[in-house]
Amino acid sequence: MQDPKATLQAALKEAMVNKDNLRRDVIRVLLSAIKQVEIDSQKELNADDVMVILQKEAKKRRESIDEALRVGRAEIADQEKIELAVLEGFLPKQLSREEVSVIVKEVIAQTGVTTLKEKGKLMGALMPRVKGLADGKLVNDVVSELLS
Repeated sequence: MQDPKATLQAALKEAMVNKDNLRRDVIRVLLSAIKQVEIDSQKELNADDVMVILQKEAKKRRESIDEALRVGRAEIADQEKIELAVLEGFLPKQLSREEVSVIVKEVIAQTGVTTLKEKGKLMGALMPRVKGLADGKLVNDVVSELLS
C-alpha cells in the first residue's frame, strides 16, 4: 500500500498549485488530524493507522450529513458531502450493499450463526474481512436484515 501521508502531501501541493481552495482545506484538515494523533501518541503513524484516521474522518462527515438533514440544514449537509467526496478519494473503494451481503452470507455459512442472539459471534468473524472496505453501520444493517 502506498503511504497515505505522502499521497495527502502530494495532493495538497497539487491543490495549492491549481488554486483548488476547497480541496486544499479538506486535505489540510486531514493532515492536521493525523499530526494530532502522532503528537498525542508520540509516535510516527504507519499506513494502516493513517487509514483508520481517514476512515474516522469520513464517518464524522457521514454522521454530520445525517444530522444536518435531520434538522433541515441542507446547506451544511451539502458542504459535508463535498468534503466527504474529497476525503473518499484517499480511501479504498467501499463495498456496495450487495457485496457486503454476499460476504455476510459466506460468513454465516462458515460460522453457522442463525439467530440475532449470535450476532456478536458473526460480527467478530465478519469485521476483519470488511475492515476499511465497508461502513460498520451498513454491515450491521445487512447482518440484522439477514438474521431476522
